[in-house]
Amino acid sequence: MKFEGTSSYVATDDLKVAVNAAVKLRRPLLVKGEPGTGKTVLAHEIAAAIDAPLIEWHVKSTTRAEKGLYEYDAVARLRDGQLGEERVHDISNYIRKGKLWEAFTSKRLPVLLIDEIDKADIEFPNDLLQELDRMEFHVYETGETVKAKDRPVVVITSNNEKDLPDAFLRRCFFHYIAFPDRETMESIIDVHFPGIQKMLVRKALDLFYAVRDVPGIKKKPSTSELLDWLKLILHEDMPLEVLADADPRKAIPPLHGALLKNEQDVMLFEKLAFMSRREGR
Repeated sequence: MKFEGTSSYVATDDLKVAVNAAVKLRRPLLVKGEPGTGKTVLAHEIAAAIDAPLIEWHVKSTTRAEKGLYEYDAVARLRDGQLGEERVHDISNYIRKGKLWEAFTSKRLPVLLIDEIDKADIEFPNDLLQELDRMEFHVYETGETVKAKDRPVVVITSNNEKDLPDAFLRRCFFHYIAFPDRETMESIIDVHFPGIQKMLVRKALDLFYAVRDVPGIKKKPSTSELLDWLKLILHEDMPLEVLADADPRKAIPPLHGALLKNEQDVMLFEKLAFMSRREGR
């Protein structure tokens, strides 16, 4: 079982090493990086590469760790008791399995994605320490212990919105996905747009990286936003000269809505363009 990337996902050498080390150690792989650098997609591609089922747990601000184990629906049991339902005598009918339960009891070794763990309360990762370490948990209502026969491949993503507890970090294999350099980005573009004109890619990347380097930009455009932008450029059949002559410090980029995602950044580029016009008089 070795991850080498896939035909639809360009993995750098250091990312391959991290994935394979985490799989070998059966440690959760904690992946951080800028939004849009392919952290979530990585779990999908690992599952595809090793032909494993993917179980996804998308964390929200209100998500509790216990929900990943199981939920006991006491209200439904009370209602059924009032209605005289026969199933009320078996409490297991009211236990809803969580994503960790699914992963621990999967017939095939699965890939478990715990997506954006830093969205939840700071205690969320602490509450999963024992379960992820021992790969088992106790169901109080039924008295059973759910234990993984084989430790699943666990991928945990974080956008670095909160610091994660040291005790949690000790149990993970960590990897930071650095923003792709030009060579890697060209490979990514080739995967999504096979046969695209090389000159177009070169001019688009010149402008894209120039936008990211503008001082004061609040939200730098990501890889996914670059791909959306290129898709629009190809759809609009934009002349190459428009990109060749573009300078983000002198004019707002063409189709900028795909790259700039808040009004502060749009106003920044409009201000730069205005100042450039004044200086050119």
